[in-house]
Amino acid sequence: MLLRKLFFLGILVIGFSTAMAQTPAGDANAIDKYFKQYVEDSRFNVVYISPKLFQMLGRLNVSGLDLDDEGEAKAIMDIAKDLRGLRILSTDVTPDVFYKEAKAKINTKEYETLMTVRSKGDGNVDFLIREAENKIQELLLLTGGSGDEFLLLSFVGNLDLNKITQLAKEMEKK
Repeated sequence: MLLRKLFFLGILVIGFSTAMAQTPAGDANAIDKYFKQYVEDSRFNVVYISPKLFQMLGRLNVSGLDLDDEGEAKAIMDIAKDLRGLRILSTDVTPDVFYKEAKAKINTKEYETLMTVRSKGDGNVDFLIREAENKIQELLLLTGGSGDEFLLLSFVGNLDLNKITQLAKEMEKK
């Protein structure tokens, strides 16, 4: 009986630690909270693509479809099966306020900056990435400031850079 309880406890601990590893403590929660705060707000345009849709796309058999470029489609599907979600929030109502708020609430220090653009009168663009073991865990795009629109885009998954390179090669063949 004691052995069975210890086994069950061990399974729970492993399951819990795996779940925690898949959802980084600070940033994903901050982005989730920020997204949930405005998902029902009529000032925002909202796009949410669930992990289930990406799983379904990953199982799609592209070889049976009549496509112009089957190699490119296969490369896209190979990437899609590793994605876990896409969230987009955008608004043209006080974009500078929402940009500053997002920058304050989302801990961007756990991301690496890929690109930053500051343009007088046109706003700011921050393109950030969280990466581990040659795999992109999240792409985060924030735009706003003095521009016309605030945009938060969060792409979550395990994007293998080798698969992205393969997609680029397939697209070059055209």
